Amino acid sequence: MPLPKAPTAKGSVLIDIPAELPTQAPAPKAARAPRKTKAAAVKPAAAKTPSTNTKVEPISAKEAKQEVKAAAPAETKEVLKETTLAHRRNKNLKHDGKNKLYVLDTNVLLHDPTSIFRFQEHDIYLPMMTLEELDNHKSGMTDVARNARQVSRTLDGILQNLEGPIDKGIPLDTLNHGEATGRLFIQTKPFDVKLPMLPQGKADNQILSVVEGLKESVKDRDVVLVSKDINMRLKAAALNLVAEDYYNDKMIEDSDILYSGTLKLPANFWDEHGRNLKSWQKDGRTWYQIEGSLVPSFLVNQFIWYEQEGATPFYAQVMSVEGNRATVRLIDDYLNPKHTVWGINARNREQAFALNLLMDPNIDFVTLLGQAGTGKTLLTLAAGLTQTMEQRRFNEIIITRATISVGEDIGFLPGTEEEKMAPWLGAIDDNLEVLNRGSGNGSDWGRRASEDLIRSRIRIKSMSFMRGRTFLNKFVIIDEAQNLTPKQMKTLITRAGPGTKIVCLGNIAQIDTPYLTEGSSGLTYVVDRFKGWPHSGHITMQRGERSRLADFASDAL
Repeated sequence: MPLPKAPTAKGSVLIDIPAELPTQAPAPKAARAPRKTKAAAVKPAAAKTPSTNTKVEPISAKEAKQEVKAAAPAETKEVLKETTLAHRRNKNLKHDGKNKLYVLDTNVLLHDPTSIFRFQEHDIYLPMMTLEELDNHKSGMTDVARNARQVSRTLDGILQNLEGPIDKGIPLDTLNHGEATGRLFIQTKPFDVKLPMLPQGKADNQILSVVEGLKESVKDRDVVLVSKDINMRLKAAALNLVAEDYYNDKMIEDSDILYSGTLKLPANFWDEHGRNLKSWQKDGRTWYQIEGSLVPSFLVNQFIWYEQEGATPFYAQVMSVEGNRATVRLIDDYLNPKHTVWGINARNREQAFALNLLMDPNIDFVTLLGQAGTGKTLLTLAAGLTQTMEQRRFNEIIITRATISVGEDIGFLPGTEEEKMAPWLGAIDDNLEVLNRGSGNGSDWGRRASEDLIRSRIRIKSMSFMRGRTFLNKFVIIDEAQNLTPKQMKTLITRAGPGTKIVCLGNIAQIDTPYLTEGSSGLTYVVDRFKGWPHSGHITMQRGERSRLADFASDAL
């Protein structure tokens, strides 16, 4: 069934649906704001003619206001609650009725300082070599050093609960509100175990010998080594020892199932979901209320779409979901070349969706994933400049990224904080050059003046100095976010004060941080945790727009 025509006046109600609609949408009215128009409100015409019983029920302006409240509906909150509980369930734990003994490698503690409390009723064992390596990593201002010191403080707090001999174990349930009910064991005596195939001087091999010794001495329990080091797990397998990765902060096993932020509607969607269709105008936007069996799978701020050759596409943003009823709103048409954001318009569907999130004042947190050349940085900078310099919504733009090198490190860099960060943010300079070229200043003097003005509103900050800060009315861009751990991502996002918007950009296929994978990256973590929150949105960019060479290289290499 085709969508009805858009109402012509604010608050008007559609009483009937015509049997047929033209395949071309009527020309949209001129928008008041010069940089955006509203998407056409016509669904492709190739659909079954509705039955005589099909009608659109009237809806008053008061009812419309009540049905599209910004607050998250109960269904969404329930989904978020179930998602959170699912994430807290540790994948390392297979409940077969046995209490296991988990031996933690040092890299697990350095990766997640709270990992000791992530194994529920099972016991934790720390070899003496693990404590020695923690001591070696505690000095410095890096995240690894901070994590090492946090683990040491946690262990000190646990030791305060020691009531008997340390070799009997220390209860873990006092420092974590009962989430971990097992006991912590620390190595108190050496194991007379030799591994002839491995040199005994290396720390990893000494930990493996401890696991072998525990396996021989504790016959009635499963002893499991937990390590982020793949080679460590391979050596354990060669020695017939059970070894696992640390799964607690790993959101997904396959990046292909990561939430994309979009949903293509099936061809017969309107046959079922158009029966009780309601429509109204609010704030110059066209809204629809849809009911049907597919609606419960919608998420707030997800983009639903349907395209058919020769017909106007249907692009809408989900605003609320309650049971089998959803309220959606047609998106702003940034695909129209006459309506741009800082001289830039969307070139494909996902870019149009991304600009709707970036320009929405009700969205506080945006994540954009995509391969090289999909326009993540360019669109984000264009939206940030428009809202900072034209709309005055933000005071300035703050840009940061993880300083993880693809090649060999080039050593210490001289200069101020911004000068030290400049080599890491070359992509920002490239995109600013494109935006400045399209700003309309034809002369060289005009372009230089415009570039100086733009750069005066942009601040480059290092992640090393983010702790303790609060950003008020800032547009914050976190570039290369796939290289951040979940803890680092939490540290950055919690810097946001009132009026601040945070945008995370990245490509999870290009992770350079050791021990991070597509499933455990901080970017994957926040995409999964924030989905469905009414003030956040995510888009996975599909098509490259940089150049035909870059597109072919991304696919072929």
